[in-house]
Amino acid sequence: MPLHDWSDLGGWEGVHDYWLVELARCIKAQLPAGYRAYLGSSPYLKVGKDEGKPDVSVHHSANGNGVARTSPSTSLEQPDSFITTFALDPELAIMVTRQGALVAAVEIISPRNKDRPGARTNYTGRYLGYLNARASLMIVDVHPQPFGFSFADALAVELDAEQPPLPAPMTISIRDGGAVPDRGTRLEVWRRPLTPGQPLPTMPLFLSATDSVHVDLETTYARAAADAYIT
Repeated sequence: MPLHDWSDLGGWEGVHDYWLVELARCIKAQLPAGYRAYLGSSPYLKVGKDEGKPDVSVHHSANGNGVARTSPSTSLEQPDSFITTFALDPELAIMVTRQGALVAAVEIISPRNKDRPGARTNYTGRYLGYLNARASLMIVDVHPQPFGFSFADALAVELDAEQPPLPAPMTISIRDGGAVPDRGTRLEVWRRPLTPGQPLPTMPLFLSATDSVHVDLETTYARAAADAYIT
């Protein structure tokens, strides 16, 4: 099934959930002995930079005048404003482990992962967390909006990697290619654009220096869309 145009988000939540299950089954069927694949929340929730500010919005009450008021009793009247802060969504990802250690992860991007500046910063930090733990990472983002932002580009900036822009929709797979003397860790990246109306590619997901699986995005997506009644 060709990729849908996800500028219209109707039905996305169902596709997202079914797709994770189908991808997990695809990966699990190929795992060498000793590996396990499951759906779980990311253990890497330290996100953003220490000097970063929280993504907040302040709402003023209709009658607020900026002065705190109390009644003669100890009860308080309505506040003059309230603040909502961004919190990481504990949505599921595919985790692959070996002997209890995380070796690879697959994340399917949802619009709420990148709909605000704070969300983009926090989720970029989340994905960097996998790489800092030396786990392989695959990201699949079928959502073109917001235009001008891509997690592939954001990660390239944070990793100080000179790469051509890869706008969403897109998919990338990153693996730890081993230590480079006096330079740190070599990261190897596979990058593919995704186009509405066109088939999705098969991508590599690396488990170790010698083990990998092939992730069939097209077949798993088609099954997920059918299960979610998306034609």
